[in-house]
Amino acid sequence: MVQIPKQPAHEPSAPRSAPTSADVARLAGVSRATVSYVLNNADAVRISEPTRRRVREAARELGYVPHAAARSLRAGHSRMVLMPAPSFPAGPLYSRFVAELQWALGRLEYTVVQYGTAGAHGDEAARAWAELRPVAVLAPASDLGPRGVEILKRSGARAVLTLGPEPVDGAHALLTDQEGVGRGATRHLYDRGRRTIGVVVPAERGLDVFSAPRLTGARQAVAGTDATVTELPLAYDEGDAARLAARWRPLGLDAVFAYNDEYAMLLMRALQDEGLDVPGDAAVIGADDLMLGRLLRPRLSTVHLELPAGRDLAALVDRAVHDPGAAPERHKVLGATVLHRESS
Repeated sequence: MVQIPKQPAHEPSAPRSAPTSADVARLAGVSRATVSYVLNNADAVRISEPTRRRVREAARELGYVPHAAARSLRAGHSRMVLMPAPSFPAGPLYSRFVAELQWALGRLEYTVVQYGTAGAHGDEAARAWAELRPVAVLAPASDLGPRGVEILKRSGARAVLTLGPEPVDGAHALLTDQEGVGRGATRHLYDRGRRTIGVVVPAERGLDVFSAPRLTGARQAVAGTDATVTELPLAYDEGDAARLAARWRPLGLDAVFAYNDEYAMLLMRALQDEGLDVPGDAAVIGADDLMLGRLLRPRLSTVHLELPAGRDLAALVDRAVHDPGAAPERHKVLGATVLHRESS
């Protein structure tokens, strides 16, 4: 009987160990300290550009990336800037603002982390954010109170910034004037001879933090005049826009501030489908100055919003991180400029 030799069992290969800074140093022919200076973008040490290039190429070849936790231990704090994901539908303007801010903070060696809003609010949300030990938090003022600011600071956050119409005790504040947006848009319609003005209030959850003060500003714009302001609830839905357009003549309106450009484009299309002339029967103005509004016919009048530059906001975060005991700064943002086009 012929014995068939057993094949040796194929042993799984051991997992490859992660490359280290020592591996990068050997491949690049430099010291580990040089690797650290180059990959952490340290400016205090003069290193020639050819050496920097050699270190970066070695790191790329080995697949090496610096260890964030080790970097945090050396610095005494993390480099994470936490931004709660917005509880409202984020439009193109906000997305562009966040992208610019992330880029600017990245240039300063911070990492931006967006934290999903899973039902936590107020102090509960602050405790959840604090568990991640961020060095800075940038949150809507409506989501954070003075006690939440204290919770974050006790957990090690060196900078807490809020964005909203009112400051929060203990936090740096980026103050927005949403009422000014409503005032500017409505005053423009009034100056164009409109006297029965509708103001769209989106039905979508979370947008009331913007729409309520814009409606207040609209009412302020015509207070003491012969004009009236009518609140117009509207879902971001073609059917709902068509139903509102069908009621336009019975409502007796001659103009609308449609909250922003997206709602303005939705409603303007529905008004035209209903046979109404824009701006003859209905002057329309939005806000945000989106490119699509310029491509419509008639071109959409709008309120151009001037958000803070990502570079300036990143610099504020960096100042606060390096001087956590400094008095909170207050900065007014969201400049509003009316742009008159054909729709009004």
